Amino acid sequence: MIPNRQLNDYVREQGLKLDRTELQIAVMTLQAVLDVDKAPLQRDLFRYPVPKLSEDGACSLIEELADEPYDLAPWFGGESEAARTLLTNLHALVDSVNHKIGADWLGIYRRAGEGKEARLLKLAYQGLPSRAEFPLTEAFAETSNNSRVGLTGWGVLIEDVAAWRAEGGGYYECDPKVKSEVCLPVVDEHDRVLGILDAESSQLGFFDESRLVWLAALAIVLAAPFAAMPPLEKM
Repeated sequence: MIPNRQLNDYVREQGLKLDRTELQIAVMTLQAVLDVDKAPLQRDLFRYPVPKLSEDGACSLIEELADEPYDLAPWFGGESEAARTLLTNLHALVDSVNHKIGADWLGIYRRAGEGKEARLLKLAYQGLPSRAEFPLTEAFAETSNNSRVGLTGWGVLIEDVAAWRAEGGGYYECDPKVKSEVCLPVVDEHDRVLGILDAESSQLGFFDESRLVWLAALAIVLAAPFAAMPPLEKM
């Protein structure tokens, strides 16, 4: 059971105006998703398609996939049973949350690597293929909400992507149809950023309070499995 203090601290620090009872119910629901036994998923948990990147690696080439899928296995030292169980749980959480909110895209990223090699690594998602890694550098954070949230620990809610960009907000475009987005950090008890979640919609102002409750609950519930993971270092 996650204490109410943890829920209240997260909501307050992220500046979210959410009903605490609804948040508690959402958190309990997602904890139950983690606790139940799961049948093997009919998908490759360790590999997924990704778009090609530009020559400088700064942006994705929309609708042009890389020749080879991205492989998570080297980050886990191979396709171990522990890694398979973790990824199964993360996919179950993504599936459960997106069944509730109906976003066009929802993904979970874990911090990986150290120092100049630190990045956000996509572990589970629903939606179109997208970039697997986001560098955790100040330079990349100028145009990427994912990297900015990963560096600062402060979430971002964009109700209108076009207006955000017109006002000078940095934005990494994976899908030109995206009109609203939410990016929230996953933090440990010492407020260290362990990872993030990102959700996108082709509708303006899509992420209302009823949907934000589930995304905040997902960020809160992810803290425990993320904290229990060994450091992700590419083998």
